[in-house]
Amino acid sequence: MEVDKGVYQSRTAAEQTSLGDILQRYAEEVTPSKKGAKEETIRLAALRKMRIGKFALANLTPAVVASFRDERLKAVSAGTVIRDLAVLSSILNHARREWGFPVANVVESIRKPRQPQGRERLLSDEEERALLDAVAPIGRRSPWVQPIIVFALETAMRRGELLALRWEHVNLDKRTALLPDTKNGSRRVVPLSSRAVDTLRGMPRSIDGRVFPISAPALHLRFKLACKRAGITGLHFHDLRHTATTRLADKLTNLAELSAVTGHKSLQMLKRYYHPSAEALAAKLG
Repeated sequence: MEVDKGVYQSRTAAEQTSLGDILQRYAEEVTPSKKGAKEETIRLAALRKMRIGKFALANLTPAVVASFRDERLKAVSAGTVIRDLAVLSSILNHARREWGFPVANVVESIRKPRQPQGRERLLSDEEERALLDAVAPIGRRSPWVQPIIVFALETAMRRGELLALRWEHVNLDKRTALLPDTKNGSRRVVPLSSRAVDTLRGMPRSIDGRVFPISAPALHLRFKLACKRAGITGLHFHDLRHTATTRLADKLTNLAELSAVTGHKSLQMLKRYYHPSAEALAAKLG
């Protein structure tokens, strides 16, 4: 009957193809064109090595995926498991729609871990002074760490955006910095405060054209050491974006203007980064 209707699909391919095979094909054919290709390639390689990667597509049931979820939760955070499941869901949909595999998206049938609450760690004024002192460019300290921290606090730019920023995209007279390719896939022009401009004017310039010629691992290590010297605990570099967004919200009360600066595409995402204190809100109430 299915053959007569033209909808019959042989299960042979789904029985002879493992999830690991599909992950490999996806990594080779689809992932390279994505913005986060490097990170996704690493994630797919890790998933291929896990037990779930050995299952044939035909044997991939909700119970199998649920077991994978529960085992992963013992080793990694709920956020990581949520991202793993999202990747698997996307790949199964792609395998069905683009490659013709008669496979259901069993990921959609299982319960997802609860979304972890967003971080609310902000840098206080006192901590900021201690942190900047700890990265003052003296002796053998890097001349780039203090400026990038100040610039992050003034612009709310992401770490990747900061490290990719080039002098050719900075206009000190107009007080703007162009980000031609952001995480959201769109260009953004970031307005610069007087402090941000002064920071740029006082910096040495690298011959490679980057404003902050430092690698992500080196920045991570130096920031961690600086926090230790300053006696600051529980602070991540990304928390500077939370801090900057909260501070900018005091100056830019229009949410459209605020999101134009920070690059958030939705109010929901913006709310994850804006953490006003109850005391600050009470002061605004009068």
